[in-house]
Amino acid sequence: MTGSNTSANTMNGTTTAATLAAVREATAVLTGVVERFAETDFTRPSLLPGWTRGHVVTHLARNADALVNLLTWARTGIEHAAYPSRADRDADIADGASRLGQIQREDLIAACDRFMVEATRLGHEDWAARVQHPSGDPIVAARIPQMRLFEVWTHLVDLDADVGFDAVPNGHLDLVLDRALLPHLNRTDGHPLRLTVSLPDGSERSWELAIAPDGGSEVSGPAAAALTWLTGRGKPADLVGPIPDLGPWG
Repeated sequence: MTGSNTSANTMNGTTTAATLAAVREATAVLTGVVERFAETDFTRPSLLPGWTRGHVVTHLARNADALVNLLTWARTGIEHAAYPSRADRDADIADGASRLGQIQREDLIAACDRFMVEATRLGHEDWAARVQHPSGDPIVAARIPQMRLFEVWTHLVDLDADVGFDAVPNGHLDLVLDRALLPHLNRTDGHPLRLTVSLPDGSERSWELAIAPDGGSEVSGPAAAALTWLTGRGKPADLVGPIPDLGPWG
């Protein structure tokens, strides 16, 4: 199982600069998709139950702003929570999804720009600062770009706009997989399950996860299928093995 390197400017073996470059590339895909939406496209259902595409777009904008808050906290040392509260977060998404599509589009682009601008303001030592994840857990600031990369790719898929997990570039996959696995790595509520993921370049990665309802389980398949399952978005046919229900991600 791959461990986490939490040095000041490295996360999971990838430099923060490289992760931010991946965020920039993923964001270009996201904004390109949303820029092609007609007004009526924002009110169409997303793949998330109860959410339209507008809810997903607004969530991505507010997530960018929440992570800006954490980046500012890391840079200044002044506590700045991601969201005032879960209720405020949910209300902002609901209100934002009711706006005109053009406003939602411009809001998303501006929020993505704010994230990248703030990220470039952090110095080498700032990335080692400890801030508080919305869950309440302390995290090192170097995790924030990876968090954003995961959000962008996962919710791009949720937009149901002909972008699947198979669109995640090989250079982004390790970071997205590591983030998708995070809620399951320290679980102890099941029997060992060996997950083996094949990457587009022909390499493989494997993990031992204590998540199987019965002993001796093994699941294998391509990275895109594994991400669909790990994020609680279904059990693709090209995953092989007894596949337990993981429920919603996080």
